[in-house]
Amino acid sequence: MSLSSSEMELRLPPHEGVELSVVDMHTGGEPLRIVVAGYPEVRGDSVLSKRRYAREHLDHLRKVLMFEPRGHYDMYGALIVDSETPEADLGVLFMHNEGYSTMCGHAVIALGRFAVDYKQVKEPRSPETQVNIHCPCGLVKAFVEYSAGKTGAVRFLSVPAFAFATDVTVTVEGFGEVTVDISYGGAFYAFVDAERFGLDVKQSRTRVLVDAATAVTRAVKSQVKLHHPVSDDLAFLYGTILTDGRDQFSPEPTANICVFAEAQVDRSPTGSGVTARVALQYHKGLIQLNQTRTFQSGATGSQFTGKAVEETRCGDFRAVVVEVAGRAFYTGVSRFVQEPQDELTHGFLLK
Repeated sequence: MSLSSSEMELRLPPHEGVELSVVDMHTGGEPLRIVVAGYPEVRGDSVLSKRRYAREHLDHLRKVLMFEPRGHYDMYGALIVDSETPEADLGVLFMHNEGYSTMCGHAVIALGRFAVDYKQVKEPRSPETQVNIHCPCGLVKAFVEYSAGKTGAVRFLSVPAFAFATDVTVTVEGFGEVTVDISYGGAFYAFVDAERFGLDVKQSRTRVLVDAATAVTRAVKSQVKLHHPVSDDLAFLYGTILTDGRDQFSPEPTANICVFAEAQVDRSPTGSGVTARVALQYHKGLIQLNQTRTFQSGATGSQFTGKAVEETRCGDFRAVVVEVAGRAFYTGVSRFVQEPQDELTHGFLLK
């Protein structure tokens, strides 16, 4: 027997404490849970300092929203915060199963639509509306298709992206010496051709790909010291991206799979990863300015496009601004509560 909406009103059950209201979206299959109400004040005089404050004082709420039973091992979130930058339309903190990242391209694509649809931008314009999103890594400019009151595809311009080091040899447990490239696209990634492990990013079992990428991440973290010209808060390895090795420019798609944070698998082609990969390809002379490449997720087959559009610098690094484009979609809205008698209310993960 089913109940019609007239027979049963959907409302929150009896509970104590705050309600956490969210809008859920996905970009290329990768989820994004946008927190719109219920969070306490996130203190700090900059978005980066707010990231530190959330990690040190509000991390229990990250676990409530990202972990089971409300989320899952690979859930991803965004918390809207105030920005200290006058030109920003909104600031954002990114969260996942391990903590807080500094950049997230799939989230920026979703947040672009969200910002226009939820009136975070005062005057939407056709054919595109610009949304300035202040991420922990810096200001990212998104451009949202807008026509007849509806939003569509989104492209964004990255912070300066650069190749940090190429052909770095690390000793990876279970695999011996492995040569990796390290590149920055708002976050640092290690890049390896999956063939080095006898794997295919589109055909191999996800568990095997995760194990190989995680082993590389651990090796790079322990053997390579990263630094970033802007802030030490940005100088950490976010994850490893296994590729199909097709780095030379081609009109055909090139596939990759990103394993980040605590062995979390990105379902999308990874926006900041595409940014870092384009910067790496440009550094190696494999792609020229304004040559658009298509990047495919090895996990879902979803696609982003990416291209280097401008040379710039980041400290002593030769860098490029990268444009990444994709589509995001709404999946629902939710209001979460915590009951004090619930022993699992604070969240848990199955590994």
